[in-house]
Amino acid sequence: MIHEIRHDAQLLAILIPGDHHFQGIQFITPNELSQQLAYMQYGAGKVIAAHVHNPVPRAVTFTRETLFVRKGKVRMDLYTDDHQYIKSYLLGTGDVVLLVSGGHGFEILEPTEMIEVKQGPYPGVEDKTVFATVDSAKISF
Repeated sequence: MIHEIRHDAQLLAILIPGDHHFQGIQFITPNELSQQLAYMQYGAGKVIAAHVHNPVPRAVTFTRETLFVRKGKVRMDLYTDDHQYIKSYLLGTGDVVLLVSGGHGFEILEPTEMIEVKQGPYPGVEDKTVFATVDSAKISF
């Protein structure tokens, strides 16, 4: 089951557990997000027609990140836009999370391999504001 993680009415993240399955294509994100995510599962012999993508102007204001946990275990901490801790989630092998809004931080709990996808080019230090991580005694799952 796909989890939309919200705080009040704000969509913070979309979590696709590693054991999620859906036959065919399942579009996961609403059209207004600048990072689009879909899940696909097809049997042998399915053909996706060869294609190119046409130039379409897009305006991207915020960086959206998608993390693919290839192996390991990670604690993901979510925060409001004004740096207030909300809740933590455990991510494991096969999990995928699209970070939509608010703040986030991570603690690697065991050796982990992840792949991150986000809009580019990456502007460096001007892309983010770093703030204090939640005290581990306040962690809630």
